[in-house]
Amino acid sequence: MDYRNPIPTVDIIVSHNAKIILIKRKNPPFGWALPGGFVDEGESVEQAAIREAKEELSLDVTLQELLYVYSSPDRDPRKHTMSVVFTATAKGPPVPGDDATESRYFALDALPVEIVFDHRKIITDFLHFQKTGNRPSPNDQ
Repeated sequence: MDYRNPIPTVDIIVSHNAKIILIKRKNPPFGWALPGGFVDEGESVEQAAIREAKEELSLDVTLQELLYVYSSPDRDPRKHTMSVVFTATAKGPPVPGDDATESRYFALDALPVEIVFDHRKIITDFLHFQKTGNRPSPNDQ
């Protein structure tokens, strides 16, 4: 049988002093995005998040919390993915690597216009979570 399942991915919201790190993507779709990527076979989602942060930001992150799992079939224009989104902290400036041409902290009230995938919604959900302590609900998706 040929199964056509969503592909597991991770995204990481690395925050510090009301700022988050975004990367400018080297590959399509072009624009700013949360750091993250595909989960490799034999790897947990937690390991994938830590690895992706190291590859894309050259930072060692400390995962804090699971924000939510985003799985809308249209969240990634390339294929159906589902993303496990973590919040994290890190020390030091991000240095772009792997799929990133640029990486930097953005103030949460001064985000770039071109944010790809469903990452603007994820950031909005993160802001709501910070303010209220309430995670996204399946009814909000």
